[in-house]
Amino acid sequence: QVQLVESGGGLVQPGGSLKLSCAHSGMTETRYSVGWFRQAPGQERELVAYMTSAGSPVYVDSVKGRFTITRDNDKNMIYLQMSNLKPEDTAVYYCNADRLLSRVIGVNLSSWGQGTQVTVSS
Repeated sequence: QVQLVESGGGLVQPGGSLKLSCAHSGMTETRYSVGWFRQAPGQERELVAYMTSAGSPVYVDSVKGRFTITRDNDKNMIYLQMSNLKPEDTAVYYCNADRLLSRVIGVNLSSWGQGTQVTVSS
């Protein structure tokens, strides 16, 4: 079972930037996809961005051009650089990793970390 620890969240003004980090352990596969997700109060958890095992990033429309997902497989780290943040980006952000891309895209994952809170407000 994969263990995940997210960090880097905080309070930022609209237009600001944050970089989220995710340390993961317990992944036994050498080829796996990773993703960042978020959950706003009263909303379901949603996919924000993912990266395939081949390193191809994909973003949901609402964050395209503003967020960048990267990974460091040697360090078992996943990152999300967020810029030009908007109040609607406010949520708890989670990362995850799985050998099946379909589980990442479908947000069909069994274990989650505690998440990191991102609040965008003036």
